[in-house]
Amino acid sequence: MSLSPPTHRRLLVAWLYLVALAHLSGGMLLSWGGHSGLLDNYLSSVEQAFWTIDAPAAARAQQVWWVALFGATLQAYAFCMLALVHIGNTLKRPMAWGWLMAGLLLWAPQDIVISLGAGMWSHLLVDLLALLVLLPPLFWLYRHDRRHLINPP
Repeated sequence: MSLSPPTHRRLLVAWLYLVALAHLSGGMLLSWGGHSGLLDNYLSSVEQAFWTIDAPAAARAQQVWWVALFGATLQAYAFCMLALVHIGNTLKRPMAWGWLMAGLLLWAPQDIVISLGAGMWSHLLVDLLALLVLLPPLFWLYRHDRRHLINPP
């Protein structure tokens, strides 16, 4: 079954809105869920990358604090992503999709290198998954909107 380009575009934009909202929710979880126990498995995996014994309580507290700060940063990123998706959808300009791709391509290699340097292979999988589910839709939208900008229907 082949979708018409307008339907395909609507579905991809809806997907990007969903991903941006998931980032917002995830950021809130990271900011406010550190002491709830919901992040204990993740925090333990990070501790194992740096400690050969159980990490001291002060190290866990500092890690929860850093994760909370990262959560706030992720929320801001999600807000910017929502804005760019809205701009790209409303104005149908390829620039918004291009900026989102540029941001991913700036973030992912650095996150991968830094994470692998600490032995956090799970981050590699998450980063590759993020690139896999975001870059193809963004590239399609960029090409589609660019084609219609240059040659209006």
